[in-house]
Amino acid sequence: MRKFFFAAAIGLITVALSPVLFAQTTDPNIAAKHAIGEIKSIDAAAKQLTIKTDAGSMVTVSLSDKTTYKKLAPGEKALTNATDVTFADLAEGDRVMARGTVSEDRKSVPAVQVIVMTKGDLAKKQEAERLEWRRRGILGVITALKPESKEITISNRTVAGTQAVVIPVSDNTEMRRYAPDSIKFGDAKPSNFGELKVGDQLRALGERTEDPLRFKPEKVVTGSFRTVGGVVTAIDPATGEIKINELEKKHPLTIVVKNDSVLRRFSGMGMGPGGSGGGAPGAAGGGQPGQGAPPARPQGGGPGGGGPGGRNINDMLDRLPTISIADVKVGDTIIVSSTQGVDPTRLTAISLVAGADALLAMLAPRPQPGQAAPNLAAGLGSSGISFGIGLP
Repeated sequence: MRKFFFAAAIGLITVALSPVLFAQTTDPNIAAKHAIGEIKSIDAAAKQLTIKTDAGSMVTVSLSDKTTYKKLAPGEKALTNATDVTFADLAEGDRVMARGTVSEDRKSVPAVQVIVMTKGDLAKKQEAERLEWRRRGILGVITALKPESKEITISNRTVAGTQAVVIPVSDNTEMRRYAPDSIKFGDAKPSNFGELKVGDQLRALGERTEDPLRFKPEKVVTGSFRTVGGVVTAIDPATGEIKINELEKKHPLTIVVKNDSVLRRFSGMGMGPGGSGGGAPGAAGGGQPGQGAPPARPQGGGPGGGGPGGRNINDMLDRLPTISIADVKVGDTIIVSSTQGVDPTRLTAISLVAGADALLAMLAPRPQPGQAAPNLAAGLGSSGISFGIGLP
């Protein structure tokens, strides 16, 4: 997924270098005096780059002997900290801003300067951010809002049960929100407390307090997501579409898988239906659901690390191995999360977990004596599972 730190850094650079910007097209990464994207190909003989913007536009960047090259570290906000590089230092996968007069059709730019953030530096930065969000983060579903004190209460699911955690926000809290049909963490837009709704998913970065059921946030990302379970009936890898029959309402749905969608396979986390168990996926002694693995030890002691109730299920889902659409099979039971889009019969997948039968069985409410077993998807709405908001 793309990180909003890169967009913010480039935005500040653009403001500093170009006092007057022309109106942008529908592609926010192409303006009158620059184009931003990932290098897809390099033609050394012709001295050209082909870059692809986040919106999918392809732009040809023409270079000359007068073109200058600057390398900027991710997170830097001024060119005063950039270092000089050469054309030979560019590589496919690098992110660049090509500065120059963009053609009227927005398909080419003769670059007077190329500012590059290398693929390797971006990967290191992204991994560091992901580790920070895992170490200092919390994830859950909003269950209550107090506008007068700006307090958010979330349901934070652990393998031992569900905790109610209070998150007070202030004017210093950076708040962002997923837009409809958006699937990337980096696409989250600036937001405020007034946009929050009960039922929204929330991921926050911050510090644990002395009270394990309160969390002091520095950053909050939210969104209105739809999470459904279903059985796969057809797969078209060419179009990236998966057909399912929804488990709860028995409606047919089309799941659209894009490049930024995260697909994973559930292989058992050593958790029985009672909510006990231990070990991350694949860990020694983790076992399979219902095999009586030993209880998990709490990780850390605050809500970000699982809290006093045990390890956070959403964190475990984040750590499952990723797969491709080719690994999804007809007959698989899947859970998919998406933003609330325009067409309720088509969902663009943010996160998808295949092989989810055991997970759904664990989340489903226990039937009372004499009652029939509930629908497998019955526990999704109140489960606290919130993998719609990914990591940076």
